[in-house]
Amino acid sequence: MEQMPFNDISYRHFLNEERLMGSRCKKCHGLFLPPRPICITCHGTDMAWVEMEGSGKLGAFTCISIGPQFMIEEGFNRKNPYCTGVVEMKEGVRVDARIEGVDTRKPEEIQVGMPLVVKFLHRQNEGIEKTYLAFEPV
Repeated sequence: MEQMPFNDISYRHFLNEERLMGSRCKKCHGLFLPPRPICITCHGTDMAWVEMEGSGKLGAFTCISIGPQFMIEEGFNRKNPYCTGVVEMKEGVRVDARIEGVDTRKPEEIQVGMPLVVKFLHRQNEGIEKTYLAFEPV
């Protein structure tokens, strides 16, 4: 598919294009998200880019009240926590991401297993636009 190296720079490039890309081992068909240059199952190095559908379900989550500086600058704090979670993708892999569109002040209402769809967050950080991976309820 793509002739880009399997690294964080390429992964971020695809996120900026609003494409969620993983890597698949051509030998054993292991799938990885974020992408890896080496298969952790068979140690093969013949990998291929795979575009994820972008849907899954919430596997686990936490609501965070005290975050890093850039999250505080976005307005998150003890009275306005943000949510991060593990998303079990339709393709079978898991990925950590922000969970948007849920009431973090009522975490008891956030349901493990709820269906999610990918959302790309575009933010300015120190004058540089970055795209962050997030998911939101369907």
